Amino acid sequence: MNIRRSSTVMSLFISILLISPAQALELRSDKEAATTIELYTSEGCSSCPSADEWLSSFSDDPAIFSRIIPLAFHVDYWNQLGWRDRFSEAMYSHRQREMSRVGMVSQVYTPGFVVNNREWRGWFTRGRSVTASQLPRSDKQVGVLAAQWPADAKALSLSYTPIKANAKDLQLHVAIVGMGLETSVRRGENRGRVLHHDFVVLSHVQYPFGSSKAGETLSKRVAEPKIPDEGQKKSALVVWVSEHDSPAIVQAVAGYL
Repeated sequence: MNIRRSSTVMSLFISILLISPAQALELRSDKEAATTIELYTSEGCSSCPSADEWLSSFSDDPAIFSRIIPLAFHVDYWNQLGWRDRFSEAMYSHRQREMSRVGMVSQVYTPGFVVNNREWRGWFTRGRSVTASQLPRSDKQVGVLAAQWPADAKALSLSYTPIKANAKDLQLHVAIVGMGLETSVRRGENRGRVLHHDFVVLSHVQYPFGSSKAGETLSKRVAEPKIPDEGQKKSALVVWVSEHDSPAIVQAVAGYL
């Protein structure tokens, strides 16, 4: 095999790895709502690296992706101020603005934390010392969310059995998050720094899920999500359910790929 052909075959092999899980993935939540931690951040914001670092500390928590699901949404409204964040997306800025619109947060800013769908400012007063057990927790029973991604399948099978009666116009969200990411920042407020990131939302796709009566299971098959190659050391799948008129996460489930 010549060098050019060998390179082509290797590129194809890598592409296959980037769009398929290494092994079958089966995820199932409890009936109780998972604890979700959303961080709205930017590589252009000088206050954000310490918040990113705190979020990264959860990667060693025994409850990661079973009871605790962190998500780092990189917003784009800092991009015009000297440094374009390569992880930023307009949709993530829009999500934060929608939270402000419906009263989940007081205003749009970075770093901004939303824990269990409510603005949380505990990090600003206690910083890295805040542990998982000190976070606000929801004891609300919301239903069971499950995801199956067979290793040889080209589709993701999802189901949700809500406890709430007459759950209407539910939305399904499928995201890939990246762990162990680094960026050398050359301009802006963090110029000269090497930033480290975990739980970065690298892709996010939303689907209509339908309506359900209490105890009635909703099921849906969607195309397997592409796994972006941004140099992450590890990737994870995160799936959550929301209501059509709110960005609030009703239930979520996650796992490493």
